[in-house]
Amino acid sequence: MRQVTPLTEGWTLRHPDGTGDALPASVPGCVHTDLLAAGLIPDPFLGRAEAEVAWVGRRDWTYETELRPGPGGHERTELVFDGLDTVAEVLLDGRTLGRARNMHRSYRFDVTGLSGPLTVRFTSAYTEAEAVRAALGERPGAYAEPYQYLRKMACSFGWDWGPTLVTAGIWRPVRLERWSTARIARVRPLVTVEDGVGRVELAVDVERSGAGAPLTVEAGVGGVRARARIDGTEGTVRLRVPDVRRWWPRGYGEQPLYDLELTLLHGEEALDSWRRRIGFRTVELDTSADEHGTGFTLVVNGERLFARGVNWIPDDAFPSRITRERYRRRLEQAAAAGVDLVRVWGGGIYESEDFYDACDELGLLVWQDFPFACAAYPEEQPLRGEVEAEARENVVRLMPHPSLVLWNGNNENLWGFRDWDWEPGLAGDSWGEGYYLGVLPRVVAESDPTRPYTAGSPWSGSWLHHPNDPAHGTHHSWEVWNRTDYAGYRLHVPRFVAEFGWQAPPAYATLRRALPGEELAPDSPGMLHHQKAEDGNGKLERGLARRFTVPEGDFDRWHYLTQLNQARAIAAGIEHWRSHWPVCAGTVVWQLNDCWPVTSWAAIDGDGREKPLYHELRRLYADRLLTVRAEGDGLVVAAVNQSAEEWRGTLRLRRMSVDGAVLGEAGAVLSASGRTVGLAEVPAGLVPAGPQEFLVADADDGVRALHFPAPDREIPYPRPEFEVALVPDGITVTARTLIRDLLLQADRLDPEAVADRGLVTLLPGEEVTIGVRGWKTPDADTARSALYCVEPTR
Repeated sequence: MRQVTPLTEGWTLRHPDGTGDALPASVPGCVHTDLLAAGLIPDPFLGRAEAEVAWVGRRDWTYETELRPGPGGHERTELVFDGLDTVAEVLLDGRTLGRARNMHRSYRFDVTGLSGPLTVRFTSAYTEAEAVRAALGERPGAYAEPYQYLRKMACSFGWDWGPTLVTAGIWRPVRLERWSTARIARVRPLVTVEDGVGRVELAVDVERSGAGAPLTVEAGVGGVRARARIDGTEGTVRLRVPDVRRWWPRGYGEQPLYDLELTLLHGEEALDSWRRRIGFRTVELDTSADEHGTGFTLVVNGERLFARGVNWIPDDAFPSRITRERYRRRLEQAAAAGVDLVRVWGGGIYESEDFYDACDELGLLVWQDFPFACAAYPEEQPLRGEVEAEARENVVRLMPHPSLVLWNGNNENLWGFRDWDWEPGLAGDSWGEGYYLGVLPRVVAESDPTRPYTAGSPWSGSWLHHPNDPAHGTHHSWEVWNRTDYAGYRLHVPRFVAEFGWQAPPAYATLRRALPGEELAPDSPGMLHHQKAEDGNGKLERGLARRFTVPEGDFDRWHYLTQLNQARAIAAGIEHWRSHWPVCAGTVVWQLNDCWPVTSWAAIDGDGREKPLYHELRRLYADRLLTVRAEGDGLVVAAVNQSAEEWRGTLRLRRMSVDGAVLGEAGAVLSASGRTVGLAEVPAGLVPAGPQEFLVADADDGVRALHFPAPDREIPYPRPEFEVALVPDGITVTARTLIRDLLLQADRLDPEAVADRGLVTLLPGEEVTIGVRGWKTPDADTARSALYCVEPTR
């Protein structure tokens, strides 16, 4: 039987020129984390230390260990690296075993009978990228760093939310594999289901140590077993599993997973085995034309979905630090917010088995980008061969996971070619189109025909339409954040909004940890360093000024209002677009997570703390959502029902003044069948007449919608009055006046404290209980100091 030995101990790190002492190295890991553990560099996440460690990415580095003679009894011994970041030469006892130039694929070297010093020499990613650029010519990109010239995580070179920390190292596991006669080289599982019958077709490739040995494979799943012969180095085994339970996305059903195992046999001797968990489900992408343009609707098990999505970036600038537990925690947060789709963005990585295992279990659909983002990518060698090799490996690696429902060719590159002045400068040079419209769809069609492929995001489906045309395919809505008020989201109904977002700073405790000793201000040195977006603070300020009177010299108030404005902006988009289902079939918020402490578009900050946007997503992505939208000269209440059951009841509509008086009231029928949107017209007499009035719509089950017709700076709010009382594991707040967007910033009570809810608006006389955990010394007055709400304009 194949024997696997992890090779994680005894590694050291040094400069390849031999200067300096050898340092202990963690494998998996990277140079930065080893230097940090040794106390030789400051933490680049703190203050402005990122700039102090820039030299690390421009140096060459060497990892070393000793490969000792192994036990006998096997014909072949192989050294396997699951990930080398990125340009490396592997040597054993001074002899070159091979070279690597791609972070996104694995490498295997024959070391049968060999032992001695094992060395992995890493060349700076800058050196490689600059050499490729010199050979192939300049290509445009959104950033000045040369990330498009090598197959490495692009955001290592910095992004508009991320630090520039150009890594090197053995970033995924390394091991020795010993085997005899033959081993399983690749298994390509095609999993389908029809009329309750699950079908599994396993295409198996084997590697032999010699010719002639008769081989078979035996597979089993769901109590069904089958065998097939291996002819040469290939074979196919098929299983038919009756009465399978289908795997569903969360909110639509359960997520049953089946253990699938495959054994390679020589006679009755087991030589090797392969095991995965699979789920039986079907997935389609409906891009048919209709009276509104060209659709983009995911269909799982025949059920058409409105995708409640978030964009995912690498959860740490050093991805080797992300543990299985951390993946699980972050994805549990996504599921708890009502998310059912996670898009793995193309400037990062093909995500890990730990990530996909969690998504399988939680019912989170995954849209996986191929790693291309915001640049023109050369299509010549040495890149072209690497692209196809990595695509083939990762498509097959991730195929078993039922959560994976869509392959996407790139992020914004088709759009960039058309709109970002790339086309004239390229003057006919390659830029990636051959990957997105040629190589990648061919690889997916050949390797994984059970899943759909789309060429890019955004992409209208063909060059007959603008790549970012909202009426066709996927759309990225960035003009609103960049240039206008978030009311602009309500001007269009795209077919599928794959990116849109609004910035806000991280939690207060996160800022205090990341900027120790700094007097916080929006433009303080550390705050500006941890704001990577072009004119990011300017856009924050202009966005605030359209809605509020911007506080001068009051950082705490600025912090609250910018976080509030982020949640309000995302709500404006999601409420509008969900209310137009099925024309719009999904929203994917930019972004769920951060990779370090930073002002960004994230709902969960770089320390894992949930911003108000996170809690707002729980409301916006709930199965049942009420929203008020303009319709002609009046208003309608849209009841968005994504549950399977009918939503039926009575709507209580109230026109109120901000001083608490009820100016008019009426009832209306609430009716929305399962997976539909129901509309109820607001009587003309209940439409707010000016900024001093607002509309309240309440459903029988406690779901509420509020409609304020004017920006807050024009609304004559009363001075907020409320009472705070301690209750077990939290506080209760009772409103004496209208309290708009009350927020407890629990981390101001204790850095470990967490509140169970975010923004809440209370009418006079209403109360809310806010649960708090991790608060060591509860006190009502202290709680009051951490409560914020909208205040009257001074």
